[in-house]
Amino acid sequence: MAGIGAFLKRMWDKEPVILVSCVIGLTGLCLPYISPYTKYTEMLNAVMPRNYPVPMRDDGNMPDIPAHPCETRGDRLEWLKKL
Repeated sequence: MAGIGAFLKRMWDKEPVILVSCVIGLTGLCLPYISPYTKYTEMLNAVMPRNYPVPMRDDGNMPDIPAHPCETRGDRLEWLKKL
């Protein structure tokens, strides 16, 4: 540990800009692995659909498709409430 401390002190004395840029780069590499947002991002990406349905015009012969987006038929995003 004393060797690492001496190296960091020597680098700070000689090239502080390079040392700070290396610290910022290492922080950027490590931050996603320790961030709590990573867990929730993975959960949301797992349940989001990959392809979205194309809107259809209701000709009166489609009983299982809601006529308006606010109609209560169909999936009501229960998966999001269960997270």
